[in-house]
Amino acid sequence: MGGDRFIQSLARGVAVIRAFRPGHEKLTMAEVASAAGLPRAGARRVLLTLKELGYVEVEGRNFFLTSRVLDLSQGYVRQTLWDRVRPVLQTITDTINETASASVLEGFDVVYTLRIRPERPLHWALDVGAHLPAHASSMGRVLLAALPPEDLARYLQQVRFEAFTPATVVDMDSLRTRLKEVQQRGWCCARDEIAEGLTCVSVPLRDRKGRTIAAMGVSMSSTHVNEQALKTQIVPLLQRSSSAITKSM
Repeated sequence: MGGDRFIQSLARGVAVIRAFRPGHEKLTMAEVASAAGLPRAGARRVLLTLKELGYVEVEGRNFFLTSRVLDLSQGYVRQTLWDRVRPVLQTITDTINETASASVLEGFDVVYTLRIRPERPLHWALDVGAHLPAHASSMGRVLLAALPPEDLARYLQQVRFEAFTPATVVDMDSLRTRLKEVQQRGWCCARDEIAEGLTCVSVPLRDRKGRTIAAMGVSMSSTHVNEQALKTQIVPLLQRSSSAITKSM
């Protein structure tokens, strides 16, 4: 990567911001440099610039992001699509008292773009911007199933399967079979795969031309839903909600 169109200083700034992630919210300058792949002098300049702009603060030897970083995501989160999806997810959560989410595919992961939680305490709490491996998540499989054949083949050649529970799909043939099932029935259920005791059900979110542009779904305790409720209540609710969003575009 290079050429006169590539701004290296901007790339370094993005790398430093990305160094702060869940479990690594406070980092020393050396840790930032290591995570961002920069020399310490370069990391120092970027951190001090971000501090001057109000995106980073320092406490002792540790640097951490400020809430101002959230401003950088508003242009994406407030896009017309997500403004239409947000109230629909809220209705789903209000109807079944479960967490409703939307996501897009980024590399090997799904990235949460919206997440509406019920008021009761949750054992599985993720925030907007969180990543989950696509092969083990229901929204991920919905998105993978919609990929053009050449893109899916490239994904399958490069993905590293990780087992989160004994139920996680960890081989290419099994994943291919699951993806064909998603293509045939139009929805996906992943039970106890990303976490034991957690069932996730998802459907594609399509534009007016029928192209899958995102996934939306619900996550719930596996004890809260049986197969009959899944097929007669949860899936139809998601499909009606997805259709309503498509028609509103």
